[in-house]
Amino acid sequence: MKAVISDMVERFEKGTITRRDLVQGLAMLAAASAVPVAGAAPAPAAAPAPSLDATGVDHVSVLVSDLERSTKFYQGVFGLSVLSEDKEHAIVRLGHKRAIVSLRKERPYGTVDHFGIAIEHFNKPAVTEVLKQHGLTPMENWQYGFYFKDPDGVNVQIV
Repeated sequence: MKAVISDMVERFEKGTITRRDLVQGLAMLAAASAVPVAGAAPAPAAAPAPSLDATGVDHVSVLVSDLERSTKFYQGVFGLSVLSEDKEHAIVRLGHKRAIVSLRKERPYGTVDHFGIAIEHFNKPAVTEVLKQHGLTPMENWQYGFYFKDPDGVNVQIV
């Protein structure tokens, strides 16, 4: 098609075809290229990246100034029990059967620093592959576990 267009433009420049003939010829080429050829397979549509099967919010992590005071607050208001403590990192996990609020003594106080999403049949290599297909880079550390950042930089933990 490129050769046909070059030939038409060259003929126009030499004056052997009019501007109208050039425009009509280009329009016909464009229209012809948009019509599917009989028997030709349609171009494959790009498959959407698979999604993870989230079962719910697993927990929310809150940065607090006074771990004991905040623990008592969540226990009193919601009736949560201390499920585990990480004294080295100043973390208390509260809940009933599982942690739903994780308190960590760290600045900036009063900040939700991450939340965890529970994934059905969590498998780290499979989840990593899905995240990469979405253009995300999974990371891992002691603060957020296995996580990635959302478009606004929020830490989203996958459990």
